[in-house]
Amino acid sequence: MADPYDCLRLENQLCFPLYVCAKEVVRRYKPFLDPLDLTYTQYITMMVMWGRDRISVKDIGALLHLDSGTLTPLLHKLEEKGYVERSRDPYDERSVIIGITSEGEALKEKAKDIPAAVGFCLNISAEDAQVLYGILTRMMVSFGSSD
Repeated sequence: MADPYDCLRLENQLCFPLYVCAKEVVRRYKPFLDPLDLTYTQYITMMVMWGRDRISVKDIGALLHLDSGTLTPLLHKLEEKGYVERSRDPYDERSVIIGITSEGEALKEKAKDIPAAVGFCLNISAEDAQVLYGILTRMMVSFGSSD
């Protein structure tokens, strides 16, 4: 007869390996991000910015699944570092637009080797990484932006 509490055993939880791996992957970025004076969250924000000249704070939050309470101080720090600049949307004064500066754009060159370096540290094949990425992306989409 199966134990009705087996579902509460740590080794039967999907959330636990996801939690440990997420924490460890972010930790692996630290030695590569420290020389750039970026946290992991600042780094992923800059990755959004490297793909755009200007974007609203709301759209950054949706892309990164971050709320404004996390995003506002993070963007303030990036602005202090000279990587982004904030301005009001001329069509909607309630909306804040983030633009990348020339210093922020130049940071892209310094960061271009980070994905490969971290990938090397993860001890996962390229094929497994693609499969895992697909699974996790489908999970993220299913969660939507109801953070």
